[in-house]
Amino acid sequence: MDKKQRNLLIIVAIILLLLIIGTVVFLLINKQATTSPEAGKNGKPSGLTEDRIELSYWGLWEPNSVMQPIIDEFEDIYPNIKVNYSQQSFTAYEGTLYTRLVQTATTAEPAPDIFRIHNTWTPKYYRYLYPLPEGVMSAQEYSESFYPTALSDFTAKDGNIYAMPFYIDGLMVFYNKDIFRQAGIEKPPEDWDSFVELAYKLTKKDAAGRIVQSGLAIGTARNIKHSREILSYLLLLEGVEIIDSTRTKITLDTPTGQNVFRTYTDFAKGDNAIWSPTSRTDLEMFFAGELAMMIAPSWRAFDIIGASPTIEFDTAALPQLKENEQKVFYSTYWGEAVNRNTSHPLEAWAFVKFLSEKEQQLALYSNSSKIRAFGEPYSRKELNSEMLGRPYVSAIAEMGPFMKSIPIGDEQTIDTAIDNAITEISENGKTITSVLKEAEQNINNIIKETNK
Repeated sequence: MDKKQRNLLIIVAIILLLLIIGTVVFLLINKQATTSPEAGKNGKPSGLTEDRIELSYWGLWEPNSVMQPIIDEFEDIYPNIKVNYSQQSFTAYEGTLYTRLVQTATTAEPAPDIFRIHNTWTPKYYRYLYPLPEGVMSAQEYSESFYPTALSDFTAKDGNIYAMPFYIDGLMVFYNKDIFRQAGIEKPPEDWDSFVELAYKLTKKDAAGRIVQSGLAIGTARNIKHSREILSYLLLLEGVEIIDSTRTKITLDTPTGQNVFRTYTDFAKGDNAIWSPTSRTDLEMFFAGELAMMIAPSWRAFDIIGASPTIEFDTAALPQLKENEQKVFYSTYWGEAVNRNTSHPLEAWAFVKFLSEKEQQLALYSNSSKIRAFGEPYSRKELNSEMLGRPYVSAIAEMGPFMKSIPIGDEQTIDTAIDNAITEISENGKTITSVLKEAEQNINNIIKETNK
């Protein structure tokens, strides 16, 4: 073999060796990518501890039978992490949680690592929450995964995201199918003017002028369960931005604001009223078959089914103003957040992300459907079509992409102030301007402190 042939063999051998080394390196990298914390089963984030830890998790409506199977799956993936779930009572939940978080910031008072906040609470709570780490989920992925209302609701004024939607929900129209059939109507109209016209048509009164069947529960506060949210929806329909960018000042006394309050309260005034301050609550009227339409979130279906199982009813999307180019619906739902003072923020957020994933959302809906009429409506956009055509939740699928809320922070404060304003106008004859100015002052005195 001459020198030229030997050199050729050496070159071939080197090329083969490089190919072998490259193949081995590729296989090793590929194996690492499928087993490493960055991209393991269910997308494990990086930087998680390998020590054995425990996380406390406060939920609200889901018993252990719903949550534990999902927690067990998480613990199979993360065997060093134990999640201790505790179903809380809604009564006094907000006050207890907020007090714990404030105390934990300055004392050793225990507070849960993971808990649930309403979508309107972010301006009040974000100082006590741990922001979503980029390594767990980027803002872009968040935006692509969830409806726009979630990104807006859970992003604080500092630009960070502070919660993930556990489910999605919003106001919708509940309607009595028997009353509709008798009137020869299939479902509520989609435009506001026709909707109002139908509400008047379906209202019946006795010889003394008393309402014996109301077409729609609207106009008062004391006997309407979601009066403040309904009024907020009307404000959004009119394009009113009642809270400023700092989330510390609310403005109600504007010409459009006055008109919205006037429109709302006029439904319960005068001889042409379709609702009365002396009526039973909207729920009680609906239970009795004496209310054609009611505006409420989807979970009110459980109350109706439990109290009056023979009532035939369904839900529909809220009506819209014909002149609006963009649809707008009112969102009201809950998301999971992480305590700013938790010892294990990455692990807590890993669990929250796990709950939000497609497989777990499907499991949550299925598990909950075993104990009630339907489960948590899916918060992921990719599952929207799964809700279409289903009783009670189909309306959510239609409204989800167009839902908005008003980020008020201290929900109890604004609920009380708005409801008082409605009552003063509809029942006590106070002028709209004076009432709205007082409501503004009462709300702003609180949120300028809570929403810093």
